[in-house]
Amino acid sequence: MRLRAPLLLALMLTGGLMAVVPAATVTMPVDEIQPGMQGTGRTVFQGIEISDFSVDIIGVLENYMGPRRNLILARLSGGPLAESGVFQGMSGSPVYVDGRLIGAVSYAMGSFPKDTIAGITPIAEMLRDDTSGVTPSPAIPAAAGPLPLPLVTDTLAQLLPRRLTPPVPFRARSQDLAALGLPAAGQSLALRPIATPLVMSGFLPEAIEQLAPLFRQAGLVATAGGTLAVQTEPGAPLEPGSAVGVSLMRGDLTMAGTGTVTLVDEGRVYAFGHPFYNIGASQFPMTQASVYTVLPSAAISSRLAAVGETLGTIDQDRATGISGRLGDGPSMVPIEVELRAPGRERTEQFFFEVIQSELFTPLLSYNAMLNTLFSHSREVGPATYMIDGTVTLEGYPAARFGETFAGDSATVLAALYVSGPVTALVNNGFERVAVKQIDLSVTAYDDVRRASLERVWLENPRPRQGERVQVHVALRTHRGEQITRTVWVDLPAGRAERLELRVADGATLGGRERQRSGDALRATDLARLITALNEARRNDHLYLQLVRTADGAVVNGRRLAGLPSSVLGVLAGDQRGGAVSRIRDAVIEEWSLPLQHLVTGSRTLVLDLRGN
Repeated sequence: MRLRAPLLLALMLTGGLMAVVPAATVTMPVDEIQPGMQGTGRTVFQGIEISDFSVDIIGVLENYMGPRRNLILARLSGGPLAESGVFQGMSGSPVYVDGRLIGAVSYAMGSFPKDTIAGITPIAEMLRDDTSGVTPSPAIPAAAGPLPLPLVTDTLAQLLPRRLTPPVPFRARSQDLAALGLPAAGQSLALRPIATPLVMSGFLPEAIEQLAPLFRQAGLVATAGGTLAVQTEPGAPLEPGSAVGVSLMRGDLTMAGTGTVTLVDEGRVYAFGHPFYNIGASQFPMTQASVYTVLPSAAISSRLAAVGETLGTIDQDRATGISGRLGDGPSMVPIEVELRAPGRERTEQFFFEVIQSELFTPLLSYNAMLNTLFSHSREVGPATYMIDGTVTLEGYPAARFGETFAGDSATVLAALYVSGPVTALVNNGFERVAVKQIDLSVTAYDDVRRASLERVWLENPRPRQGERVQVHVALRTHRGEQITRTVWVDLPAGRAERLELRVADGATLGGRERQRSGDALRATDLARLITALNEARRNDHLYLQLVRTADGAVVNGRRLAGLPSSVLGVLAGDQRGGAVSRIRDAVIEEWSLPLQHLVTGSRTLVLDLRGN
C-alpha cells in the first residue's frame, strides 16, 4: 500500500516533516536527530556490492539553506574513507540511525577531506520536493537571446555560451559551524554539493579539455576510466546504496553522471541528495552503474564507474536530489555525423543519442561535433571545415544551416556554430518544440582556405537602363592565388535612378542590414525563425545586392520596403501594431557566388542610370 504521498501532505499541513514510506523503510524526522547519535551508511566501493560505513552525527543546521531546508552534519568512517575522505560519486548514500532512514550523504566540507565531515540531506525534504505526481502546464522555453535578422554566424555561435548559467553552490556560514564546535576557516571552509563524476567514453583528450570546464562549474567532473568496458550484471535491481547512472549521451560517445541510490519506493528511485543540474522536470535515462575503484587524492577523491543498461527515467532534478521511475527510458534525439576528407579519400560516420532538453540538446550537439572535428584536426593541424546541418522537428519543416570555418580556431568555432541553430530552435521563446533528429555533414580539407575580396568592376563602366551587364569580382587567397568570378546582372528598365551594387561576404552584409533596420527585424514566431535559419547567408559565399533608395519600415519584426509616405506616417503615429523602425533602401535583387573558401571583404559600386 502506497502511503507516502497522502501522509506527507497531511504532515506538511500540520508543520511536520516526518515522511513515512512502505514498512521496509522507516524514516526519522530531523527534530529527533541529536548530536552523538551513531548511524550506518551504505554505498558501493567496488563492483556492484553494497558496503556499510559508520556515521557519527555532529548536529543539525536548521533552516540552513532557506526556510525548511536543513542539513545534518556527520563524520563518516570505515572502508576506504580514512584514506579517501568523502569522495565524488558518494552522493545519495543512505544513512540510517537505529534502522531508520535519516537522509542522503550529499555535501562535503572542503577544509576537512581527511576528517570526512559530510552534509546529509534529510529524507523528508527529498520526498517533499518530488513533484512527479503533479502535471504542470508545459512552460514555453525562454528565448535563447536576441536574434536580430538576418542571422549571422557570430550571433548563432554565441547562443550556447550565453545559455549556460550553472548553479552557484552555497558556502558555509561560520557562525553556524562554530555553534556545532567546528572551527571557522574563512573562505577555505565551504559546504558544497559533492561533485558528480562524469563518465566520458570515446572522447579525445583535446575535447575533454574543452568540455570539462563547462560541466565543472555545475559540479560535474570528468573522471578517468570512462572508456573501460561496462561490467554491470543485467537485471540487477537497484536498492538503497546501489551505484546509479544519469545518462546524457550514448552511442559512439557516452556521457553519464554517477552517484548513489538513497531510496527505492514502489517503483520510484531517489538519489544524490543534491541537484544533478537543477533543471527541475527532466527526462534523463536512469542506468545501472558498476564501480571500478575509489581513487584517493589529497585534492579530491573520486569513484571510477561505468554505466550499464537503462532501467528507467529520471524525471525530477531538484535542489534536494534527483528522482525517477523504474521502467522504460525516455525518448532520445538521434544525431548522425558524417565526416568526409576528400584529400585522404576517407569518409567516417558517427551515431549518438542525446537527451531531449532545452539546455542539453544544444550542449551535447556541440560536444559531438567538437569531438568529431578534433579527431580530424589532431592528425592534420589547422584545417577548413564546411558544415551542413539539418534539424528535423515535430510538426514543422526542417531547419537547414551551413557555414565554413578555417584556421587555428576552426574546430571550436565550427562546433559552437552547430549548437547555435539547435539552441535557437529549442529555446525559441514562442512554443515548445520537439527535435526528432539532427543530421550533420562535415567536409574537411587539410589546408586553410581563406580569401579576401580585392576588386569589383563592370565590363561596361557606363551601363544603361534595362541592360544586362557583366560584374567581375577578384579575390586573393591567403596563399596569394587569385580567384575571379563573373555574374550577369539585369538592370531595371523604365526608371532613371542611381543604384548601388553592394558586394560583400555574408557576415558583413547581414551586419549592415541589421544596422540599417536598428536591429528591429526579428522573427515573430517559430515558423519565421525556421525560415530565417534556412535563408541565412553563408560565409563561404560572396553576395551581390542591387539596391535602390526607397522609404520603408520594419514593423513587428518584418521588413516592408517601398512604402508610400502616407502609409509611413500612419505607421509612425500608431504604435499599437508593434515597434516601427524606418529604413531607407530596398533590395531589387540578390545573387550569390559559392567559393569553397571563407570569404571576407566588401565593395560598393554606384550605377548612375539617370543619363542613359
